[in-house]
Amino acid sequence: MKESGLKRWGKFPYRLPSLGIALVVALCLMSSCAATPDADKVLDNPPTTGPAKVTGPRGPLTAAESRELLKDIGATDALRRHLTVEQAIAESPLVGGNATRILRDGKQTFPAVFAALESARHHINLEYYILEDIEHNGKRLSDILIRKRKEGVAVHVIYDSFGSSTTPPAFFEKLKKGGVKLLEFNPLNPLEAKKGYEPLDRDHRKILIVDGKVAILGGINLSTTYQSSGKGKSGAAEGHENDYWRDTDVEIRGPVVADIQKLFARQWHKEKGGALDESTFYPKLASQGTELIRMIGSTPDKEIQRYYVTLISAIRSAQKNIWITAAYFFPTDEQVDDLIAAARAGIDVRVIMPDKSDAGIAITMQHKHYTKLLKGGVRLWETHGVVQHSKTVTIDGVWSVIGSSNIDQRSVVFNDESDVVIVGEKTAKELEALFEADAATAEEITLKKWKKRPIGEKFKDFVMPIWLSTVESSL
Repeated sequence: MKESGLKRWGKFPYRLPSLGIALVVALCLMSSCAATPDADKVLDNPPTTGPAKVTGPRGPLTAAESRELLKDIGATDALRRHLTVEQAIAESPLVGGNATRILRDGKQTFPAVFAALESARHHINLEYYILEDIEHNGKRLSDILIRKRKEGVAVHVIYDSFGSSTTPPAFFEKLKKGGVKLLEFNPLNPLEAKKGYEPLDRDHRKILIVDGKVAILGGINLSTTYQSSGKGKSGAAEGHENDYWRDTDVEIRGPVVADIQKLFARQWHKEKGGALDESTFYPKLASQGTELIRMIGSTPDKEIQRYYVTLISAIRSAQKNIWITAAYFFPTDEQVDDLIAAARAGIDVRVIMPDKSDAGIAITMQHKHYTKLLKGGVRLWETHGVVQHSKTVTIDGVWSVIGSSNIDQRSVVFNDESDVVIVGEKTAKELEALFEADAATAEEITLKKWKKRPIGEKFKDFVMPIWLSTVESSL
């Protein structure tokens, strides 16, 4: 994240172009202007009409085929019930026949991104919170997009006005002159807004789609922060500008790419991006693998905050373990209570979080629930030497989420987010291995250790959440 104009607050967790907007945001947050949804209202009366549906490369499976497939991959009765609730909330089916590849950090994501771009023959669709002119193996993003456009490939780009506010204008001008179609999400300048002006609503998604065949999404922005130096225009943890950024994306090939494509197209039309030739967007794809995937596109336009309710339902359905990697961990009271209830029921509940952040008060806000969680049996880790930015969850070795949603109020109330639920042992095992590797180099925060922290830290952790109890991170 980039430096705010509010110097007296240090690194405020929003990047703002003017003091006026900064004050609006600050006052709004401090007055609890947005209410977190009550998941119980949905989960007590789930809008379901039958068992979870699964769609394959050849179309919908029968109810019996769906049940058998879920049984074969190890889905418990509790998980199958959850998937039915999740389906109604997400308004999309589970889609079979997909292959996934976990991408760790910029070192794996950027090569995958550039390889996908090079393979484009019909279209490239990008939707990113932070969009910068990243580089890989001597090639720049702008150059490859313009070259592909000259080859006849349609290139569409959605970028968030707020997230990309310090990207040099010359980058966007270069793309525009090269024939790339650009769409600025929710312009900060109210005179440029194409619909109702909502400065707090942001497009926090990170999505790449090429030819309707391959998609890459997760927590990694196309930002120079993730390049080898670890230091980019997007900012870094204060005093740790050269620290490595730890993050996770997933590359997906298979029929579910069509649902990711639809999410992009809806955003383009909603933001009045103009005519969009979708004739090559949805090719018929054969089965690529065995993973079942559901696309969840959350938006403040929806009465039901899809990812929030989905995650709570999944937590309540857990029977063995819940492992969470969180970039910004400001859980609601409802989430805290559910994690503790799971831990007290004998479920292995673990959370990995950063010990430093690009947002100055994020760590202090993160500490708010430590005592309660630790007393409730939840195990906590903090990373060292890296800026932890991953947003993943894995439950019972078969249900996983990778995406852009943070466990905070901002992702629930204000942001457009993109997350994929992946049902399958392959992805779950890969995420569990990543979790264990991260935990091995992190520090477990025990209750005894937490109580012995310096008095100054205790005072700050007590005062700051009271002063800014509703401040959220926007990344």
